[in-house]
Amino acid sequence: MSWAGRSAVEIASAVRRGEVSAEAVVEEHLGVIARRDPQVGAFRLVRKRAVEEARALGGRRDLADLPLAGVPVAVKDNLEVAGEAMRAGSAATGVTPEPRDHEAVARLRAAGAVVVGLTNLPELGLAGFGDSVHGVVRNPWNLSRTAGGSSSGSAAAVAAGMVPIALGNDGMGSLRIPAAACGVFAVKPGAGLVPPPGDDWDGLSENGPLAAHVADLALALSVLAADPALAESWRGGRRREPAPRMLRSVWAGEDEVWEPPAPPAEEEPFDLRIAYAPQPLPAGLPMDREFRAAVRAAAETLRVAGHTVVERERRLPFWLGPSTVAAWLSRAAEAVDALSRPAAGKGKGPDRGSRALANDDRGSRAIAHDGPGPGRGSRAIATGGPGLDRRSLALARGGRVLRALSLDGARGRARWQAYAADQWFGDADVLITPVLATVPPAADGWRGRGFARNALANIRFAPATGPWNMCGWPALAVPIATHSSGLPIGVQLVAPPGGEPQLLGLAAQLEAAHPLVRPPGMSA
Repeated sequence: MSWAGRSAVEIASAVRRGEVSAEAVVEEHLGVIARRDPQVGAFRLVRKRAVEEARALGGRRDLADLPLAGVPVAVKDNLEVAGEAMRAGSAATGVTPEPRDHEAVARLRAAGAVVVGLTNLPELGLAGFGDSVHGVVRNPWNLSRTAGGSSSGSAAAVAAGMVPIALGNDGMGSLRIPAAACGVFAVKPGAGLVPPPGDDWDGLSENGPLAAHVADLALALSVLAADPALAESWRGGRRREPAPRMLRSVWAGEDEVWEPPAPPAEEEPFDLRIAYAPQPLPAGLPMDREFRAAVRAAAETLRVAGHTVVERERRLPFWLGPSTVAAWLSRAAEAVDALSRPAAGKGKGPDRGSRALANDDRGSRAIAHDGPGPGRGSRAIATGGPGLDRRSLALARGGRVLRALSLDGARGRARWQAYAADQWFGDADVLITPVLATVPPAADGWRGRGFARNALANIRFAPATGPWNMCGWPALAVPIATHSSGLPIGVQLVAPPGGEPQLLGLAAQLEAAHPLVRPPGMSA
């Protein structure tokens, strides 16, 4: 029996019952990665030691209780994985192996998952396109197109059937954008649910899972959040104790005791008030008509399922767009500047373990390379060492200008967080919008381009995700249809804080009506 392409729930169940070993599952997935990734470019590093770790997992006394027993997972290369360097898509970051796992990675491992590799991302996670000095992540549906970003490789790896679950993070849409581009599920949790990245972009960024199935997404989220009641929340849109009961130590620390919620006297109906906004963007920002149609189709599916559905014609406030862009560029400036601080390795952020670099491209020279290699299209510091991409330097300069003018998006973010998001959302329980505004552009060349081309391309591609980072609300990307271009179409479900169970429940209903379709050549 082939295990590649099977769900995480199926794999873990089989490993727990002894039907297959974790080692055999991991070896098979590594074989799939070896065959498919040369085309896709999802992985920066494939971990050979994953087979040894899977073999060791078979000796755990608690194997029969592990919710992710033997499940291969991929981790975005801006999260610490013990024993591996964290490169964050850059040639300017350090090559020293990380001494310990990030807490999110540690939770996955505690639950029985096996990390098979680290996935590519644009440098420092600053853009929505997956090209970096370490390679170009291509869309499994069309290899000439980008997989989106910044959790580019994580989404592509799941879409191509190389892993059932991947870990990424989302500071302005970086989980939802590539999930929609590649046709998989991803959830950006609300603030405080999952341990955030070391550099959390001043609270804008959250870690979260990507998966090919909603049940897998819910299971991974429950492990990451140390909340077992989320694992089955896709059944009916509310927290419930998983069945069978999983090992408590996976979900809580040694000094904690998890108490399951009291079961309801009777099952409550899953009946929500859902608003859908086919075109939520302010005037001047167009939305692909097929994406608008997909939102209407999702709304109709949920109406048939028994929910109350209303159209939201009001558009997002005009001032929110500039504030969101300013916040993005300000975070870009902070991320790039962090690499220049000599003492940066003692703090948090992408600079940990890296050496000091100049924070501008003044005084540095461009390196021209005709052949492949880490220097192509990048900059070099005057000392001759590798530097940052032209894109990163340009976005950072834009952010510094805005910060100097006190236009860093902070006031708009505070306004949106405090009351404007609630006012705009109205009395709905959940909102449906498009994830993207246009189909994914070409995969190549973005890291070598300047400010105007990158900023405009990112804004036109995915302007509908950032607002929900600005207020810290949970949002989930759901593949729903196929565009006339042959690329997937995703819709975005958004809920107020604490609404993750409702989002998962609705995603499961949409998945049942619109089953997963794999990219051509990636289904076996």
